[in-house]
Amino acid sequence: MTRNILFSITALVTLTCPTNASAGSPASNVERGRYLVESVAMCSQCHTPRDGGGDLLRSQWLRGGAVPITKPYAGKPWAEFAPRIAGLPQYSDAQALRLLTRGVSRTDKQLRPPMPPYRMSEQDAQEVIAYLKSLE
Repeated sequence: MTRNILFSITALVTLTCPTNASAGSPASNVERGRYLVESVAMCSQCHTPRDGGGDLLRSQWLRGGAVPITKPYAGKPWAEFAPRIAGLPQYSDAQALRLLTRGVSRTDKQLRPPMPPYRMSEQDAQEVIAYLKSLE
């Protein structure tokens, strides 16, 4: 199952690069960002806590949680907790744009698996940022 989730995440990341979407109204940018976050990148799968039965807690949407994917190899870097991304409290827009387009964190480090090194187009990244900021 872990392998299937990682494969799905990698495949979905590829689908977001590049796009020919044109810039729309701020509301349409937020809505497209919501679509990318929820239906393409599937951010909620790691960044939303789960209840005892493994279901996502909608009341804590994208507020950080334990990564539900077990570390496949000992001794390799692995994130065990996914941080809050609702509102992007720890990132400036420029830092978030760099993370989503180049896969580099605000501290100039590569992201640890299972977080994929996104290579979104600038437009897609801006729409994701608009959606995440709307969740403050």
